[in-house]
Amino acid sequence: MSSRCAHSFLPAHRRLADEDDELSEVQPDAVPPEVREWLASTFTRQLATQRRRPDEKPKFRSVAHAIRAGIFVDRIYRRVSNAALMQFPPEVVRVLKTLDDWSFDVFALNEAASGQPIKYLGYDLLNRYGIIHKFKVPPTVLETLLGRIEEGYSRHKNPYHNNLHAADVAQGVHYMLCQTGLMNWLTDLEIFATLLAAIVHDYEHTGTTNNFHVMSGSDTALLYNDRAVLENHHISAAFRALREDECNILQNLSREEFREFRTLVIDMVLATDMSFHFQQLKNMRNLLTLAE
Repeated sequence: MSSRCAHSFLPAHRRLADEDDELSEVQPDAVPPEVREWLASTFTRQLATQRRRPDEKPKFRSVAHAIRAGIFVDRIYRRVSNAALMQFPPEVVRVLKTLDDWSFDVFALNEAASGQPIKYLGYDLLNRYGIIHKFKVPPTVLETLLGRIEEGYSRHKNPYHNNLHAADVAQGVHYMLCQTGLMNWLTDLEIFATLLAAIVHDYEHTGTTNNFHVMSGSDTALLYNDRAVLENHHISAAFRALREDECNILQNLSREEFREFRTLVIDMVLATDMSFHFQQLKNMRNLLTLAE
């Protein structure tokens, strides 16, 4: 532990040690059996591997100790780790309170964020889903990447496919993930890839169509052989940014996780090519008409 971390840890340790321990005042007999069972199953799972007779129930005192230890560690973790998290302006915090709503006002976020909606919305989403913690994403690196993405969306002065549109799409994807329960069917890595794909799906959009690039013989069309020209560029440009050390939020993924993540993002962004739109609608209608 570095001296800086130790300096932050020790004061927190002393403060927590001085706090009143309300659980110590609870009498075991005052706790209903069903509540005791829930507490045991919730807070002592890590002790499940220890041998215990089938008819032996966990004592309330041991459960209380486990709860106190869990709360103690959680408070220390939050106080130490939050110091490194990105700071949000109060007005941005207020707007993001409605992030789970379909009526979320992305224009209000853009104004509150001084024209940087991706920076705050992207960070908040990855934090809400626990992605930052689960995949050991360095907060400063994430902030740098989101800033880079914000710049890329502004590169061509695009009036529609810009950072505001990207934030709007990312929020819409979040709404579908959380309000339909889809998030419960996806792995953490799949959620990570889905959110990032939504954020970068129009990265560095030129403001022209794929057909324009093909018919004009642009360098981008030549590079991608007239196939999903813009979508391929969005993906390639995003992963080029991710390859830079200061933007590499994937640095702690395993080789297998990275390959799966990259494949998912590629597939999702390529699927935004509007030439696939009507076939996708047809496929969805067919699925909805199938008997359960």
